[in-house]
Amino acid sequence: MAELHIDFTSGAVAHRLKFGGGRGQGLPRAAGMKNGHNPVIVDATAGLGRDGFLLASLGANVTLIERSEQMHTLLENALKHGANHSETAEIISRMTLLFGDAKTLLPTLRPEVILIDPMHPPRGNSALVKLEMRQIRGIVGADTDSAELMNIALNSASNRVVLKWPRKAESMAGIPDFSHQILGKSTRYDVFMCV
Repeated sequence: MAELHIDFTSGAVAHRLKFGGGRGQGLPRAAGMKNGHNPVIVDATAGLGRDGFLLASLGANVTLIERSEQMHTLLENALKHGANHSETAEIISRMTLLFGDAKTLLPTLRPEVILIDPMHPPRGNSALVKLEMRQIRGIVGADTDSAELMNIALNSASNRVVLKWPRKAESMAGIPDFSHQILGKSTRYDVFMCV
């Protein structure tokens, strides 16, 4: 099995940067990036950092929080590597990486927007999730405190919280109802307005 690697300068990330749909994509819309607004965003469950990178590529200032030491190290190396490439250096300059538990850090940050993308519930079908996602789950575990994190986020964001969730999955238990949704092919963004 190939070792998990994060790279903001090539592969799927570079392709999305070059050919993605800009602010018309579901995530930037969910984050409130309209009419040229560049919100201050915290990606509370950074993982591979791709969502944070996308938002930073569109002009947002993004703080990534990662509590897994192994994932944090992978992200740290990817950010250092990306900062040395002319195509990604400016984007990386809008990204800050923090190591720690978002449940503790969010109340001290008070950002406009908080993105939560926890490990998703098991699929109801027999299809395997991508190797990369299986590797991440093996590193970070099941995120059994997702509802607690969501409730802390709802009390910490000044504008909105965005929950990235499988399109067909049941709503996360133990949290309030969302304000609205943005639906993608396999993913949805449940948006919780805080104002």
